[in-house]
Amino acid sequence: MSTESKLIDVLQTRARKLEDRRQFFRKTSAVGAGVVGGMILSACGGGGDNAIAQPAPGPTDVEILNFALNLEYLESQFYQYAVFGTGLSASLLTGTGTQGSVIGGRAVAFRDPVVAQYAKEIAEDEIAHVAFLRAALGSAAVAQPQIDIGGTDPNGAFSVAARAAGLVGPGVAFDPYASDENFLLGAFVFEDVGVTAYKGAAPLITNKTYLEAAAGILAAEAYHAGLVRTVLYSKGLATPALRTSADAISNARDTLDGSTDVDQGITGTNGASNIVPLDKDGIAYSRTPGDVLNIVYLNPGAVSRGGFFPAGVNGALVMSSAFA
Repeated sequence: MSTESKLIDVLQTRARKLEDRRQFFRKTSAVGAGVVGGMILSACGGGGDNAIAQPAPGPTDVEILNFALNLEYLESQFYQYAVFGTGLSASLLTGTGTQGSVIGGRAVAFRDPVVAQYAKEIAEDEIAHVAFLRAALGSAAVAQPQIDIGGTDPNGAFSVAARAAGLVGPGVAFDPYASDENFLLGAFVFEDVGVTAYKGAAPLITNKTYLEAAAGILAAEAYHAGLVRTVLYSKGLATPALRTSADAISNARDTLDGSTDVDQGITGTNGASNIVPLDKDGIAYSRTPGDVLNIVYLNPGAVSRGGFFPAGVNGALVMSSAFA
């Protein structure tokens, strides 16, 4: 058995054990509640069926992969426009649900050839992710929903996100295509979210083949996120506003997904770099699908659309968590 297969087996075993423990405590709690309820009914001379409510089933593997596909559509369209000035091929946009258009998007006139090369590599990776997930899902793949990646509308998703972070004022648009620096900040809005999304989804995936694929995409997204964070920090040595802007974006994200701090900027203690956002055990953070939607919808409440997805995402997992 290969090292990779062993790792997948370990992850599967841990996930199964975790679910077994959850099922045990659910059943124990339910039985305890049933006994207490029965005693109360008996004392009151009442009776009736003591049916125990069954926990709602979790999302299926197909639902999880389709949720990921929505996110890949968003990332891929942003990088495709920024690098090539055009979006994904029409053949990669069809599927179940309502197919939507892309709002905004244009090529960046990169000045730094290194940033341009990094952007091109990430763009090619993201289109590969879209193609792979669509192939894996087959006829069950969702269509691309409406996506807002524009940079000229003061009320557009990027502008709202930037305003929440204090990067622009009221009535001012944030254009992620205006410069290398703005592009990097725009990319920073997405990349860390993708890592936490795949990390959070891993325990929910039951099919080993799907789990291995998700782990591979997670690794690629983590490389992308680390690269963007590194370049922002490096350029921020000469332009400190870049570092403070990235840190502000991280703080703004953290206001959308609950009180738990699962987001970190690129600047650590005393100005040191913080390239890899980790918990105290050195493990990347996780977000549930609902928490991820809070960020891409730019809303801490339970909603089904908004932000970068004006009409919502396609598939079964469409509602953000309720934190507001």
